[in-house]
Amino acid sequence: MPMLVLASASPRRRELLTQAGFVFSVHPAHIPEDPEPGENPIAYVTRLAREKAEAVYRELSGNTSGFGTDAAHRRSMIVIGADTTVTLDGQILGKPEDAADAARMLRMLSGRTHRVITGVAMATSDRVEVAAEVTAVRFLTLADDEIAAYVASGEPMDKAGAYAIQGYAAKWIPRIGGCYFNVVGLPLALVGVMLEGFSAARQEI
Repeated sequence: MPMLVLASASPRRRELLTQAGFVFSVHPAHIPEDPEPGENPIAYVTRLAREKAEAVYRELSGNTSGFGTDAAHRRSMIVIGADTTVTLDGQILGKPEDAADAARMLRMLSGRTHRVITGVAMATSDRVEVAAEVTAVRFLTLADDEIAAYVASGEPMDKAGAYAIQGYAAKWIPRIGGCYFNVVGLPLALVGVMLEGFSAARQEI
């Protein structure tokens, strides 16, 4: 059986993987998350997902006090990296810097359809696979007092695009096009398909 490691501190990703029945450990990656100049949203999230997965794989495969360095451990380990962003008119909306930034993002999303993109990467001893999931999300028009109350709740502060579809913001989202779990933070079907691909490849060896 593969030894799954989630390279993320996100409680939402942990909850989603647990909900889907995956058994895994958590080892957050610590890398800079700023977009590169001119980087498009899909390239941005897939790059970060890859960097997270590769960084944690390197760290754990050389850690003699935890996962071990023997070939069996290295071969069985699959590190999952992920990064989610919101994009509108080609602009990347990451996590807000402060309350004013959160309110700015919510005003941008108000009454419009934006895209949520999650990059997923899986790193093993012999390769790294990367993919992305895109979901369209429609927002109702928000009043200034609604935005102020939501920002004051604190919920937007650690969320890409300054909202959580599984939280209070659900009442402002009449429809989505695509994977709901992607908007929460991890497209579970995509993760499952990628893991099946790794398992099939190993059986062929």
